[in-house]
Amino acid sequence: MGSEGEAEAQYFCKDFEWEDLRAEVEANPSLAYHFGSLSSSTLPPPESDVQAWKQFHLRHATGKFFKERRYLLKEFPQLLSCAPNSKLLEVGCGNGSTALPILRANKDLIVYACDCSDETLERAKEIICDATTVASFKHRFHTFCCDLSTNGFPNWLACNSCRDKFLQKQSYCLSEDVRENNGLHFTDPCPEEFDCCVGGLDFVTLIFTLSAIPLERMPKSIKECFIVLKPGGMVFFRDYGLYDMTMLRFEPDKRVGFREYMRSDGTRSYFFCLDTVRNLFLGAGFDELELDYCCVKSVNRQKGKCMQRVWVHGKFQKPALSCQ
Repeated sequence: MGSEGEAEAQYFCKDFEWEDLRAEVEANPSLAYHFGSLSSSTLPPPESDVQAWKQFHLRHATGKFFKERRYLLKEFPQLLSCAPNSKLLEVGCGNGSTALPILRANKDLIVYACDCSDETLERAKEIICDATTVASFKHRFHTFCCDLSTNGFPNWLACNSCRDKFLQKQSYCLSEDVRENNGLHFTDPCPEEFDCCVGGLDFVTLIFTLSAIPLERMPKSIKECFIVLKPGGMVFFRDYGLYDMTMLRFEPDKRVGFREYMRSDGTRSYFFCLDTVRNLFLGAGFDELELDYCCVKSVNRQKGKCMQRVWVHGKFQKPALSCQ
């Protein structure tokens, strides 16, 4: 347990300063192609993304590709201290590497998980059901197929009445007396027992998911997360950071946009700076709680190489409705 704990502790730390890495990268002439202009004619059609990710997950369906992200419990302790029957949605759940440690750690949390691939969802359910004999896992883990960036979330997460309620401006949060005296009628979120929707979500996780979405679709995707969250709900974000080792390894012909790259298998990856993440979430209506680079030196003992990894860690909250 000691070595495992030490490994987990490395994930959100400062092994080096991001600004130092930035200066080193930008001063290197061999890496200049990452920052030059790019013709729009080189951009691939975004419609190819979903199929590419389906094929990706089919190729990596073995257990060797599965690593539980236990460090997320340390990064986002709200997942452990939330109220019973709180609801979490994991967007882009892949093989369940995020959902499983969360389900293990919090026996009262209900987890919904979506992905663009039915095959991937089946694999996630297999892994999670095989991980334990506890029947409650099956009752607390619900999957559905969804391509967030093009179709948005289904209404059964939050029906139109709930969405309207969640989006009301704070200035309209009035006491019962004021509502009656002014003849205003507000639609309360539908009760769960009516089976209309789940009544909205307490948390959304975006863990290495947003970077796989084309940049032009990111604002819509984050706005969808905002809409289905209850007031006061939070998004937990973690994704690739600018100047991460994997970005610098991309060859010139793999660059398809501003800080955006496409692998040979057709899957894409965007590398975030803090300002980009901040603008995306604040633009959708969120408040920023935490936002920082996670800079970690990872050692490949087999090859004797030290790799500089950069991720962006963030927590964002939907404003709570408060009476003025």
